[in-house]
Amino acid sequence: MPQVKIIAKNFMDMVASLPAIKLDLLYRNQFICEAILRSLPPLAKKYVLQMLYIDIPITSKSLQEWLLADGSSKHKVAIDRLIQLRVFEVIDRKKETTYKLNSTFQTNLRKHMISGGILPREPMPQSVTARLPTSEELDAYAHEQWECFLLQLTSSGQAEKSTSFSDSMMRIFQRGLLRQRDKEAPRLTESGFQFLLMDTNAQLWYIIREYISNSEEQGVDQADLIAFLLELSFHTPGEAYSLDTLTDDQTTMIKDLADLGLVKLQKGRKESSFIPTKLATNLSVSLTDSSSRKQGFVVVETNFRMYAYSSSKLHCEILRLFARVEYQLPNLIVGAITKESLYNAFENGITAEQIVTFLQQNAHPRVAEKLPSVPENVTDQIRLWETDLNRVEMTPAHFYDEFPSRDVFEAASDFARMHNGLLWEDAKKMRMVVKAEIHMLMREHLRGQNK
Repeated sequence: MPQVKIIAKNFMDMVASLPAIKLDLLYRNQFICEAILRSLPPLAKKYVLQMLYIDIPITSKSLQEWLLADGSSKHKVAIDRLIQLRVFEVIDRKKETTYKLNSTFQTNLRKHMISGGILPREPMPQSVTARLPTSEELDAYAHEQWECFLLQLTSSGQAEKSTSFSDSMMRIFQRGLLRQRDKEAPRLTESGFQFLLMDTNAQLWYIIREYISNSEEQGVDQADLIAFLLELSFHTPGEAYSLDTLTDDQTTMIKDLADLGLVKLQKGRKESSFIPTKLATNLSVSLTDSSSRKQGFVVVETNFRMYAYSSSKLHCEILRLFARVEYQLPNLIVGAITKESLYNAFENGITAEQIVTFLQQNAHPRVAEKLPSVPENVTDQIRLWETDLNRVEMTPAHFYDEFPSRDVFEAASDFARMHNGLLWEDAKKMRMVVKAEIHMLMREHLRGQNK
């Protein structure tokens, strides 16, 4: 059974992985400093703000004096995060470790706290823009684009409108979510199946991370893209910003982000503009933040019947990954979780835990209030059916018998055991099974014995 797991990291994990030189360049931007501050654990924020106007190193002992009695574990997490992001510079002395704020970060965060900062671009006046979409229209657009984007994974024919995703987006698909053999239609990989069951925030982080990695291979600086994306999170949703204020790389990226529903492109009377949606302004929000989670729609009964109150084709395709969909009404999908449908999901690389988590995260509000939101007999059975597949492990092997003498058999048995390749032996009838990976070595050994 496949054991593939994809991980979605947020921006701050990506920022922390940058070289020190690029991090210092990022910290020259006041809005990046604010985004970093927002992302920190509460205790780490406290340390940064209390040290903002202190120019001398602070000893580790002094920092611990700011703690409550039960704060030692939170202190370690905060210090580790600050060091990872190079917000703290560690000065090791013989007697005691001391910490100092990164001078570039400190200087620019001070300026931002005092002046408030000015974005590189201001919203365009309504006199030169076309009619701006309402908040509801913009949310509907973002939802439609994101759903259309995900439908490309399940089946390109399911999309309600023809979409021509950019080469950059298609490379991300082919990188880890889709595979295509000669003259065959693209198919989901194990990672692709898992991706569809992730929540929207996690999916967004995964796509953005892969997009940035892919752009770096194309010669675009990773730090510049991260800086632009974090800047974008400070723009006002629903306001129009001129495309003329962007560099060539940023213009290319904005067009790709429009495919995802993060921005809406619009032609005005005189110049074109982009309008950020809530997806874009949530880019600096933590992955664990639950405020942007969508409302649930699934009800699972104790008899394994499943009712999904949704008119979305995407929801229907996702449920097909692990359940048998029986019929679909205008606003209701009816199906059942069966042993066969789950075995199919497990074979595609989806785990029982991912299915259970998806059902819990997407539970209808009426059942989400209950504990548990998914019946225990259903979740237990899903996990049990997964363990059924793990009872037998398939190992390529070769069977040996008809040894000319017991000495040859025992020497061969010892040889296979020495190479950690003996799977089974019957000493009485002189038979054995060895791993396929040592088959050639066994042949050479036996030929040597025959001589």
